[in-house]
Amino acid sequence: MSGGVDSAVAAARAVEAGHEVIGVHLALSRMPGTLRTGSRGCCTIEDSMDARRAADLLGIPFYVWDFSERFKLDVVDDFIAEYSAGRTPNPCMRCNEKIKFAALLEKAIDLGFDAVCTGHYATLATGEDGLVELHRASAWAKDQSYVLGVLTQQQLEHCYFPLGDTPSKDLVRAEAAERGISVAQKPDSHDICFIPDGDTRGWLGDRIGTATGEVVDSGGAKLGEHDGATAYTVGQRKGLRLGVPAPDGKPRFVLEIRPKTNEVVVGPKEALNIAEIAGQRMSWTGAAKTEADGAFRCDVQIRAHADPVPATARVSTSAASTRDDATIPGVEWSVVVDEPLVGVAPGQTAVVYVGTSVLGQFTIDRTVSAVQESTAQDGVAGSADGQEAA
Repeated sequence: MSGGVDSAVAAARAVEAGHEVIGVHLALSRMPGTLRTGSRGCCTIEDSMDARRAADLLGIPFYVWDFSERFKLDVVDDFIAEYSAGRTPNPCMRCNEKIKFAALLEKAIDLGFDAVCTGHYATLATGEDGLVELHRASAWAKDQSYVLGVLTQQQLEHCYFPLGDTPSKDLVRAEAAERGISVAQKPDSHDICFIPDGDTRGWLGDRIGTATGEVVDSGGAKLGEHDGATAYTVGQRKGLRLGVPAPDGKPRFVLEIRPKTNEVVVGPKEALNIAEIAGQRMSWTGAAKTEADGAFRCDVQIRAHADPVPATARVSTSAASTRDDATIPGVEWSVVVDEPLVGVAPGQTAVVYVGTSVLGQFTIDRTVSAVQESTAQDGVAGSADGQEAA
């Protein structure tokens, strides 16, 4: 129970359905006051008290479980490491993968509980093959199946999402008010919980440091300087100090971050168009595919609130291993989209759907440009022809 309206109503529905329920609030920081600024962030002492009041109203036991050390190691430190490597991670998905549906679920099972119930907007169903399927929520605007795409079959078997079939968040708030839950109108939390003021650039600068480097075009020509490559991400336009105007007079955008040389690569907007994405850090939510299955049609989504894009995907079992942390050495997802994706950054998560069902996910390591003359990015350091830089 986060202290928000969704988890409170989910708990109420679980109690009403006849389950034996306890409320658990996750302590993710030893200094919880640093995790909220207004409606941003989460997991403060005030949030814990809101969760406790909801549990008291429902007549269920309430506990605070301390996962702050694991959260720092698996989420915060990972976030810093990914940005240091020139990638753009999704810490919310990492938290779901490592904390909410791993550390929390493991402890719950050890204590004899059957499932973890959360306020996520997603639905579960049993497929013809007997596997648990993760599907989109009825409320498309609130659907959270993307951020749950990191869950495995073993985890889904112990999940319960009571809000998945609710048509809208307004109905959840109305139900909370009817039940007398005090957080019925509490604002949703936003952005990254451990950067409550939203200043990712400043937060990273304090931890990684900043070093002046060059802003270059895809051919390596110097166009300006930057005060720290971690301040930029693929697709960014603002904040570029370019001393050399573009020949066509059009704006330029960040195409790539090269941490090894501390360079930020910029180019025209059309160079952000990506035709193919691939990655070797993956997991299966549905039935696993193999190379023998060949290419198959699907939809791919690369951001939590982005529209899914029709695509053709395949799994290769003979790919050259480009990552020490590849899930299975030599196994790689590759997805070719029907229409270009825009502004894809290495480190983002691609979730693959078949219909409304999540098949699996992978972290994007490589991209292939949709235009011949622009770059094809490598996840850590790329060059203009798409080959890995030395």
